[in-house]
Amino acid sequence: MSKSETYASVWDAIVDTPEQAANLRARAELMQKIAAIVQESGWTQVEAATRCGVTQPRMNDLLRGRVSRFSLDALVNIATAIGRRVHVELEAA
Repeated sequence: MSKSETYASVWDAIVDTPEQAANLRARAELMQKIAAIVQESGWTQVEAATRCGVTQPRMNDLLRGRVSRFSLDALVNIATAIGRRVHVELEAA
């Protein structure tokens, strides 16, 4: 029987470095928050895309959680386009 590994999160399990995991975690969290705003606002994908300054297919990718298709920079721009300010907080590991 092989030895199993334990990870702090799914992000830690799928990438090679803690830095990559932290970046994925931040992108995923920001995407979830943007998707929640879209849902709470009752916007269609087309309306949300227009408000966010992206195409409808791009909005679909965001709402479906396709993290690999978005940089942190792009997500900050989307959040800003819908009137939100992104706050970054550093915590001890």
